[in-house]
Amino acid sequence: QAQLAESGGGLVQAGGALRLSCAASGNIFGISLMGWYRQSPGKQRELVATITRAGTTDYADSVKGRFTISADNRKNTIYLQMNNLTPEDTAVYYCLLTSLSRDDYWGQGTQVTVSS
Repeated sequence: QAQLAESGGGLVQAGGALRLSCAASGNIFGISLMGWYRQSPGKQRELVATITRAGTTDYADSVKGRFTISADNRKNTIYLQMNNLTPEDTAVYYCLLTSLSRDDYWGQGTQVTVSS
């Protein structure tokens, strides 16, 4: 069973930046992919960015060019650098880990609020 600890959320003005971190621990029998999803009130949870163990990344169109996902495989930790934030980025951001056995694990979420 993997546990995910997220940090780095908060309140920022439009145009500002935040960096989220997600550290995985526990019985991790191989990581296939880690990533970030977000959910704002009244909306479904949506993909933000993912990164495979090999370093292949994928981004939602809405964040391309503004957000960067990276990983430190030795620490089983991923990061999400978010630049040029807009109020539309306001959401709870959730960390995801998909294991090699295709089990999904989710973090508890961290709130990101962007004021206009």
